[in-house]
Amino acid sequence: MLQLTKIFQFETAHAISGYEGLCRNIHGHSYELHVTVRARNLKVGFIDKPGFLVDFKEIKAVVKAEVVNYFDHRLFVSEAYLAKHPNIADLENLEVWAYEPSAENILLFILEKLNRALPEHIYIHNMRLYETSTSYAEWTQD
Repeated sequence: MLQLTKIFQFETAHAISGYEGLCRNIHGHSYELHVTVRARNLKVGFIDKPGFLVDFKEIKAVVKAEVVNYFDHRLFVSEAYLAKHPNIADLENLEVWAYEPSAENILLFILEKLNRALPEHIYIHNMRLYETSTSYAEWTQD
């Protein structure tokens, strides 16, 4: 199966409400997102001119617009976290979600956004979201 992967970086802060560890406090990560796409109806043989499954520039434009520009240098908290810390409500870079902004939920949010925005002839097969160089959440289409 032929697939392409493009890698993106962004800086985001979050806090996890109801968690007993240090992640209950506001902290940031240098996230790295790997987006792997496949063609919906790829025929056997070579790809016609220009020879691309999809142009990397096209993937970059969509992911930058839908993901990187949305997440970069913002603070994500849940409604539950904000209820406990109302003093941060006026921050201009604050984004409040109904659910906790864990790596898993961030990845599922990204999947939903990209599924609506990518060209029809390709689909997301796999995504990895690294919170650190050794820890990531992964989604794979079965």
